[in-house]
Amino acid sequence: MKTSAPERERVVGSKVTRVDAVEKVTGLAKYAPDIYFDRMVHCALVIARKPHGILHKIDASRAQKLPGVFGIFTYKDVPGKNRLGEVVDDMPCLVAEGETVKHYGDVVAVVAASTQKTAEEAARKVRLTIEELPAVLDIEEARRDEIRIHGSSNVSVHKKIRKGDVSKGFSRADLIIEDNFMASYQEHAYIEPQGVVVLPDTDYGMTVYGSIQCPYYVQSSLSKVLGFPMSKVRIIQAETGGAFGGKEDVPSFVASYAAVAAYNLKRPARLIYPREIDIHTTSKRHPVKSRYKMGFSKDGEILAIEVDAYMDMGAYATLSPVVMFRTLVHAAGAYSVDNVSVDTYGVYTNKVPPGAFRGFGSPQVLFAVESMVDEASRRLGIDPVDMRMKNALREGSRTSTDQLLTESVGAVETLDKVNELSNWKELNERVEAFNRGSLFQKRGVGLSHIIYGVSLGAQGQHIDKSGAHVQINRDGSVDVRIGGTEMGQGAKTVMAIIAAEELGQKLSQIVVHQTDTAFVPDSGPTVASRTTMFSGNAVRIACKSLRERLVKLYAELNSCSEDEVELHDGMISCGQDKGMPFDELIEEAFKKNVKMFEAGWYQSPVLEWDPESGIGQAYITYSFASQVVVVEVDMITGNTKVLEAYTVHDVGKAINPEGVIGQIQGGFVQGMGYALSEDLKMLNGRILTDNFNTYIIPTIRDIPRVFKYGIVEDEFSEGPYGAKGIGEPSLMATPPAIANAISRAIGRRIRHIPATPEYVLNVIKEDAE
Repeated sequence: MKTSAPERERVVGSKVTRVDAVEKVTGLAKYAPDIYFDRMVHCALVIARKPHGILHKIDASRAQKLPGVFGIFTYKDVPGKNRLGEVVDDMPCLVAEGETVKHYGDVVAVVAASTQKTAEEAARKVRLTIEELPAVLDIEEARRDEIRIHGSSNVSVHKKIRKGDVSKGFSRADLIIEDNFMASYQEHAYIEPQGVVVLPDTDYGMTVYGSIQCPYYVQSSLSKVLGFPMSKVRIIQAETGGAFGGKEDVPSFVASYAAVAAYNLKRPARLIYPREIDIHTTSKRHPVKSRYKMGFSKDGEILAIEVDAYMDMGAYATLSPVVMFRTLVHAAGAYSVDNVSVDTYGVYTNKVPPGAFRGFGSPQVLFAVESMVDEASRRLGIDPVDMRMKNALREGSRTSTDQLLTESVGAVETLDKVNELSNWKELNERVEAFNRGSLFQKRGVGLSHIIYGVSLGAQGQHIDKSGAHVQINRDGSVDVRIGGTEMGQGAKTVMAIIAAEELGQKLSQIVVHQTDTAFVPDSGPTVASRTTMFSGNAVRIACKSLRERLVKLYAELNSCSEDEVELHDGMISCGQDKGMPFDELIEEAFKKNVKMFEAGWYQSPVLEWDPESGIGQAYITYSFASQVVVVEVDMITGNTKVLEAYTVHDVGKAINPEGVIGQIQGGFVQGMGYALSEDLKMLNGRILTDNFNTYIIPTIRDIPRVFKYGIVEDEFSEGPYGAKGIGEPSLMATPPAIANAISRAIGRRIRHIPATPEYVLNVIKEDAE
């Protein structure tokens, strides 16, 4: 039976208009602040504003006297469990009197009032009596365990890889390099801050509308905090103005605070974070301090690698244990190495708890390992491209966890293409010529080559699944519902393309709805560049079943073979007949009571993994990328400009090429910010750079004057049409490429990101002295 869309009519891979573009550019899209219900109250948070101490008393008497204040809610008003945490429930929803405040942004109370202004004023009037305790604000200090934040030790998580014998590898090495690196915080800087509206609902108990990345996390958390069964908690994702991981688990906390107010007042409650509160209280990219030791043969082969990486988890674990798994697997980079020893540790401090961020723990160590490989190529006198090519993974190679790669390994092709795209040798000659004639400005060319494990991997496979519901209406229009979410990355457009491809209906007739937990079962989190593969496969499975019914019906109506039936662009035909519009066939289906809705379900293939050795199948597949950048460094000020960028990504299959290009561009700019300017300053546990006047993100003026990109399509058999992922890899190649370029420009190794002007200038001066 013919059930696949014909190749010659593919929507997949064609240039299409983004399906949600009109609503977003005209202002019709509804974000959390646009949602209003009658009798709705506005909420504000009371935070501790101390890094460590015992909360003795909460005095809300002054705040309660303000006109328009409906209530001030504390731990006493939480109807269910006063604990939060997706992996480890070590975080209070609202800190109780007598308990310990563990970071500056700990939430103590929720104020509900008639207006946002009144709520914020009342929050400032709540007095907290906190007995301050010495705070642990540094990884090294935390490791000493002189002051413990949780349990018996601040070092609470340890993961490892043991492959081969590193001592033997080092004994054979002609060159051994050891170095230390530090990758600091990064703020998500999503354009829309955290926000929810929680509505008491007679059908469901509580309905939440919010800026949410993972609705099923929120549903689970609210069920516990409210003491409700999950069947009485419904989550509807509002349009979400960016997330980058920052709205993975954090909205569970945001919604819990608002839900406590809504529950106690029996009224709708809105909580929209001001930017300052957002930055003080929500997750960041983890700071990671790493020590690397690598051994090389004289011809550039990597013989052994040894890594110790310490991750600052902040005051609560949040998603850190899961993030650490990806750090572990990516620490040895995108290379075939026989002897690998990696240890990663999670360390509690009295600082803001980091969590998910685009790249999920891998950019920090990829920066380090790529710096090491670059340094080795310099010392050995080997071209950086040749160095990577010699050690690159190929089909038949084994990763650092000894996983055999059998398909979709586009690593070498990304190196070949970026070499060609950048005109590598001529580019280096051009930069060398510039440097010979310039004293105070120096340019450098940097290369990076990275790997990215797609989806949740071996330690997350228990939640690595996705559902979809597809319904064809009587007029031929199609409703698609998925468990993944649209956060600006273009997921709706990809799902619409897949539905149009399989059903043969016009793209304009496909509607992909906002995610709603009442319609689609728990589909895991929208993270790890998994949406295209998992939600996409679920949609495709549902549509294939519907297509089979339509093909059978048309063949019966026209007395032709099912093998000859074709559906494309809103028409269905058989052989040389004139065909029938899609909507007319659907009308016939309704007359004959043919089932016109279907569910799709896709789950991860089983991965074999040994956590004791860190050996096994870490991820179902891998994406690869190679990047070249040219920077110019002012040797007087230390300021760095990125002048040119060339980047190539192996995505499996570009279902929506325009969307892939958008991801490549956006990821590069965000990675550039992490590499150069996004310096989160703290003093005694308090974030000083708590707005975009002081926390410096790149603007359009910082984008390189030359930006060229390439796409490798080494298809993966499990992906829809061969697709893998692009959302996170698009950022990950940039920090190491820029760091290597600066190092080449100034002749000294960059060991810290962000490489701010102050840091670069210090490196220049220290080495000069």
